[in-house]
Amino acid sequence: MINKLLQFLTLVVLSAYATSLFADVDSLRGKEIEDKSKAAEVKTYFKDRLPLARDYLQQPPLIPHKVEGYTVNIKFNKCLSCHSWQNYKRHDATKISQTHFANREGAVMSKVSGGRYFCLQCHVPQVDAKPLVENDFTPVESMKIK
Repeated sequence: MINKLLQFLTLVVLSAYATSLFADVDSLRGKEIEDKSKAAEVKTYFKDRLPLARDYLQQPPLIPHKVEGYTVNIKFNKCLSCHSWQNYKRHDATKISQTHFANREGAVMSKVSGGRYFCLQCHVPQVDAKPLVENDFTPVESMKIK
């Protein structure tokens, strides 16, 4: 018990010392940082619409609707309520790809692989907004819509 108390007190003293060493750190913008940041402008998500064109091979499809309020956790995935193989026809939605049923070793499973279950890691909703930076990217020839 005394050993743990000594370890704790040592940690407290070292933490206080380390804090005092860095208490006078200057920012790269100078001593004083004026808060000039503004709240992000709220963008309008597209209403439900046809799938968006892809710009390169293997690009995950973009989400053509808002997903605000969607629950995607280990117990429930709102995306699958429309995009699963069972429901996609009823909701006139894009069917989840067969690739999402294979695990890392390539074994095909009867349900969505854990590595593909959290849709918003790869698939992102789009808003009607101008680009944040200039971009001259053009899709590969085979992906261009004619």
